[in-house]
Amino acid sequence: MKILLLNDYATPTGGAEILNRDLLNELRQRGHDARLLATSAGINGGEHFADYQCLGTVDSSNPLFRAGRLLQVANPSAAFKLQQVLHEFKPDVVHVTLFLTQLSPAILPLLRNIPSMYYAVWHRAICPTGLKLLPTNVDCTDPFGKACLKNGCLKVHEWAPLMVQMNLWMRWRSSFDLIAAGSHALKEQLVANGIEPVEVLWHGVPIRPCRPSLRTPPTVAFAGRLIHEKGVHVLIQSFKKVLASVPDAQLIVAGDGPERDQLVRLAEKLGVAERIRFTGLLDRELLESELQSAWVQVTPSLCRETFGLVAAEAMMRGTTVIASQAGGLCELVTPGETGLLVPRNDVAALAQAMTSVLVDRELAESMGAKARAFALQNLSSETYVDKVVQCFDRLLNEKKRQDSADREFQLG
Repeated sequence: MKILLLNDYATPTGGAEILNRDLLNELRQRGHDARLLATSAGINGGEHFADYQCLGTVDSSNPLFRAGRLLQVANPSAAFKLQQVLHEFKPDVVHVTLFLTQLSPAILPLLRNIPSMYYAVWHRAICPTGLKLLPTNVDCTDPFGKACLKNGCLKVHEWAPLMVQMNLWMRWRSSFDLIAAGSHALKEQLVANGIEPVEVLWHGVPIRPCRPSLRTPPTVAFAGRLIHEKGVHVLIQSFKKVLASVPDAQLIVAGDGPERDQLVRLAEKLGVAERIRFTGLLDRELLESELQSAWVQVTPSLCRETFGLVAAEAMMRGTTVIASQAGGLCELVTPGETGLLVPRNDVAALAQAMTSVLVDRELAESMGAKARAFALQNLSSETYVDKVVQCFDRLLNEKKRQDSADREFQLG
């Protein structure tokens, strides 16, 4: 099968990008001719795994960046390159993940006559910020439109082009023959905003050896981008309370982002900096090595995570997960079995949950083992790719049936 993947980015710096890279590699291992088209955004001399490239940028010093909102409405480079690739490669099916931050809706009309699937992994299809979260950290329940301006989610100069973009997407979304979501929680949000039908397709993570038996000191871990919505500041405040009951506990914060310096200052202000290690951005193997010692991994998100890839990776590792009680995380974590759920932005509740695991090694081992069993059965990359390929087969079979019906009508 000839498969073309489309994604805004092709650098391993986010969950969607890593998911696409793993999908690309797994499809190739299965004998499919799979290729990726992405923009040049975020390369900066690092790894870039796209087969085809068009213009895009996240570099504020690049003149293109100043036109960024207009490019999000209609990126001519993306449309031109996609047209060229479709002509030369002639894919049987197209799989799209992220397209609203770089590739733009301009690519959609080109997909009308090709079996195409959109895999939604965040709220960007219904929210210009992608978060469905108000500046007050309260869930947004309004449809995109004037509310985005009224609620302070967008600035005046951003609002108009993004409204044009969102309306073009809604007008052309029928270019996709299938829309899938990474969780039931995300599906619910898409349907509530008029996008349906939607299928649910959980992400997958590579199967890895189980972590070794837990050793002291009791260790908490976080992995992800250091941005406000991930709630690392809540984790650090909670960790200070944990130290009152577990004074030898330590916290590993793996990842990087715009809030790193602020989080370091918070740790120093609270007097817990000596018990926290900020690793910075790590490649997958180094990250796995760092997280092997964790008794518990925390996902303290303030927003509704649409799946929770780092939580799934922790479960595959055999690590107990403590997560915010919102979005797709509630589908992964069974409280008291594979981990614990706590209210969002609740410092005391998170501290209590972490302490209950860190003082009980047997509990941490037991929940971690159940988490791994769940991940092996439901969250492996193999299971995910099996289901993606089944979607492709359905799209191709439907196209064959439609082509046959069209021929019969013409012969009529």
